[in-house]
Amino acid sequence: MLITDLVGALGAAHVLTDPDVTVSYETDWTGAFRGRAVAVARPATTDQVAAVLRICARHGVPVVPQGGNTGLVGGSVPAGAAAGAVVLSLRRLTAIEPVDAAAGLVTAGAGATLADVQAHARAAGYGVGVDFAARDSATVGGIAAANAGGERVLRHGMTRGQVAGLEVVLADGSVLRRLSGLPKDNVGYDLPSLFVGSEGTLGVITKVQLRLVGLPAARTAALLAVADLPAAVGLVATLRATVASLDAVELVFGDGVDLVCAHQGRPAPFPGRPFPADSPYLLVECVGPTDPTGDLAAAVETATGVLDAVVATTATDRERLWAYREGHTAAVNALDVPLKLDVAVPLARMSAFVDDLRALVPAVAPSARLHLWGHLAEANLHVNVTGLDRADASGREELTTAILTRAAADGGSIGAEHGVGRAKMAWVGLSRSPAELAVLAAVKHALDPTGLLNPGVLVPPGLTGSHRQLLATSPQAPPSAP
Repeated sequence: MLITDLVGALGAAHVLTDPDVTVSYETDWTGAFRGRAVAVARPATTDQVAAVLRICARHGVPVVPQGGNTGLVGGSVPAGAAAGAVVLSLRRLTAIEPVDAAAGLVTAGAGATLADVQAHARAAGYGVGVDFAARDSATVGGIAAANAGGERVLRHGMTRGQVAGLEVVLADGSVLRRLSGLPKDNVGYDLPSLFVGSEGTLGVITKVQLRLVGLPAARTAALLAVADLPAAVGLVATLRATVASLDAVELVFGDGVDLVCAHQGRPAPFPGRPFPADSPYLLVECVGPTDPTGDLAAAVETATGVLDAVVATTATDRERLWAYREGHTAAVNALDVPLKLDVAVPLARMSAFVDDLRALVPAVAPSARLHLWGHLAEANLHVNVTGLDRADASGREELTTAILTRAAADGGSIGAEHGVGRAKMAWVGLSRSPAELAVLAAVKHALDPTGLLNPGVLVPPGLTGSHRQLLATSPQAPPSAP
């Protein structure tokens, strides 16, 4: 009956059940998470999304919302607790409304790719404050649901700061719309912000209203070879203080750049100047109404520990430099299905953390190979490990525990920008207190009381009910007030 009802709502062409067809929706981008869906539903309108949710609620079948399926923590595939769910693909919701130039806003369907929204905004003389390598396939609904970060967080903040409004379908099929675009609308809770970063556990985002940013007249980038990580962190402080046009500071290491060069057939960025494999490189980009090259050069010339530099002022040369950074994920995935951990550690502790990782990983997994890169200005490090036995789940779990525990010990986060998904459910307690987890669970229960939206993601299983009830039953709960 479920399939019959879905076909009645969407048409047979948009309810997929053939395993040969559904497999791409059932496996995540990394290849590490896969499951089996009872069907893939492909609605084209908000009303159809609402119909799918009402049907699934009536049949008691879980729903896994999915955008471009570019996530890196397994949160958009029917694995684990979501096995046998309906995958709700939002890829057909691609409409992009005309830019509201006066308000500096654009509203797009959840299935529109970031690249398409960027091009649409650019044609009207605007930019989008979110950007990352998966722009051609990542969809704005998924980006909002994950509160994605990326390469422009230094200047514009995370996705939450770019979202002016949302349209969301709740678990019972009711539709919540906040798309007025008013910057001053102080009535009640900030509901759009609640759904941003909720990873599909509270509702299904169907439209996203984004704040737009101005297009810079000039842009310059430089790849800097730096003596060591403390010098790189010190350079971040210098750039923040002296270069107002600073837009991005990305971190890579020599061995990662070598891997990208081998994978893409690119020349080394510093030919004839071999640096050690663990040498850090900083990719710095500045933007402004006038050419920022002079400001960047002046800051670099007086900085301590800069060994060499390549400067790019043309679009072609900038893309070449960015390829050394953006090619990391594909190059690592070409080696193996990696263990992918996205962490944040205070910059003051970053160097010690990296040193400890370089010792910790081979100690726990002697055959493993560690790959590091990230967004240094935001203290965000992407930890990837290849060479692990995929069949050894306990070994991967032991290594994950060791790395995430080490990050948490420095006051860091186990999920800097990729979220929790299914990959980090067992470790959320390292970054959130029992009281915080109880609030998360209470919000989840209020909006999705039957737990059908993306089960097994973000909210630990078994946490249901009110905040007070959860705190009362928590072994770490504070004593009750007299």
